[in-house]
Amino acid sequence: QVQLVESGGGLVQAGGSLRLSCAASGSIFAINAMGWYRQAPGKQRELVATITSGGSTNYADSVKGRFTISRDNAKNTVYLQMNSLKPEDTAVYYCNADMLTYYSGSYYGDYWGQGTQVTVSS
Repeated sequence: QVQLVESGGGLVQAGGSLRLSCAASGSIFAINAMGWYRQAPGKQRELVATITSGGSTNYADSVKGRFTISRDNAKNTVYLQMNSLKPEDTAVYYCNADMLTYYSGSYYGDYWGQGTQVTVSS
């Protein structure tokens, strides 16, 4: 079994900070890109940030300068530091990873966490 388990969500006032973590566990042979996506009520899931195994990052325009994605390859963990939070950042945040696992065969599979709620009050 392969899992992505997120933690760190919660309720914060506008202008505050939160740090999300996502740990991958199970029969994992390799991890390529990891990332964070979010889905607000009534909206489609959207990309927040991604990071490659080599550390190259990509951010949505709406979070540039406020959010920072990082990863610890030794721990199979990706982080999202969120600063200067705004009410429009309120959403369920999902961790995503492109992983070669016992169950994905010869290909990298697309894996998702269960999501963690982030609520920013005004």
